[in-house]
Amino acid sequence: MISPIDAGAFANGVQSGYRNEVLTSVNDHDVHISIMDAPYPWHFHPDTDETFFTLEGVLVVEVAEGEIALHAGQMLTVPAGTRHRTRPEGSRSVNLTVERKHSETVLCDGSA
Repeated sequence: MISPIDAGAFANGVQSGYRNEVLTSVNDHDVHISIMDAPYPWHFHPDTDETFFTLEGVLVVEVAEGEIALHAGQMLTVPAGTRHRTRPEGSRSVNLTVERKHSETVLCDGSA
């Protein structure tokens, strides 16, 4: 039997630190939930776009051209191959991310 996934309850169980878990899969993509209280390193995905959907707080997505602040209810897609870094604005953000299953993450040194 299929059943709902309670992303809010999952997020409420994480009080600090960084957590990134796959909640479900849709065809050839995974839907992750990430709870973060510090920046994630600069990186890119050579083989997949990455879509962010903010559930709680504000997620800042940094790219070479500047910063985009995503408030709760807002969504952004970062194209494959684009160097980016994410961080919460304030103490924490809770976000859903969608990317192709088994996608590669390439960590980068320094800033964009």
